[in-house]
Amino acid sequence: MEKVKFQIEFPVNSSKGVLFNAFSTPSGLSEWFCDDVNIKKDVHVFLWDGSEESARMLTKKREEFVKFRWLEDEEDGINSFFEFRIKIDDLTGDTAVVITDFAEEDEMEDSKELWSAQIDRLKQVLGA
Repeated sequence: MEKVKFQIEFPVNSSKGVLFNAFSTPSGLSEWFCDDVNIKKDVHVFLWDGSEESARMLTKKREEFVKFRWLEDEEDGINSFFEFRIKIDDLTGDTAVVITDFAEEDEMEDSKELWSAQIDRLKQVLGA
């Protein structure tokens, strides 16, 4: 099944440094994205309610973005990733988080709703 790339943008009232920390560190990720994170080299093992998913951190740029690939996709030869990108509007100075992810066509809406719920949780944690 082919996965389709999508992007969604969420305004978040927070600084680049705080957001980057929430996306790139185990303590930051476990506050909003998952219950816990274990890191083995470049692989992050995300834990949710007793289930776990592993993702490789592909690349990151301080205060700009963090990009991961699920190991399951990597093993299946699926060229996908998920990325947290911090975007600052040049005119207003407003901060947004841009999520890039891949989903199968029939799971697209569910994926977007899941990200929306995750970002709502991030905003609560940050008081944004």
